Amino acid sequence: MEDIGPPADDRSDGTPETLDLCDLCGQAVPADDLLCALVPDSSALHVRDPDLDGKRALTACTVDHLADLIEQYRRRPFVLEEQWAGKVCRALAEYDEPVPLRTVAALSGLSEEQAEQGVEWHNARAREWRARYGDPGDG
Repeated sequence: MEDIGPPADDRSDGTPETLDLCDLCGQAVPADDLLCALVPDSSALHVRDPDLDGKRALTACTVDHLADLIEQYRRRPFVLEEQWAGKVCRALAEYDEPVPLRTVAALSGLSEEQAEQGVEWHNARAREWRARYGDPGDG
């Protein structure tokens, strides 16, 4: 495949048009025409604001695509332990050494019990993955 560069700019004011992608079909959509919704999703973590964790911003090119996306997330269960696991992983991203649970809880904004349940949830998913695909170190 050949990279032919960005599309020609037809805007009269000289500023490039901002595009985003439809989360359902991947079509590029001008930002002014984009449809958006905020839905609950326990796997969603906000980059900077932990108060926005558990909320996913959806973008779509049409009302039908937005409705389909919203329905997909409506059927997906919200699993608190999944959200806690994400908060723990985000908090530990800067650490290479083991961190005591009390510190993990403080860094992630969780109680020690929540942090522990998040770690257990994450470890259970890792065990499931290894059982299904094998240990990456066994290559």
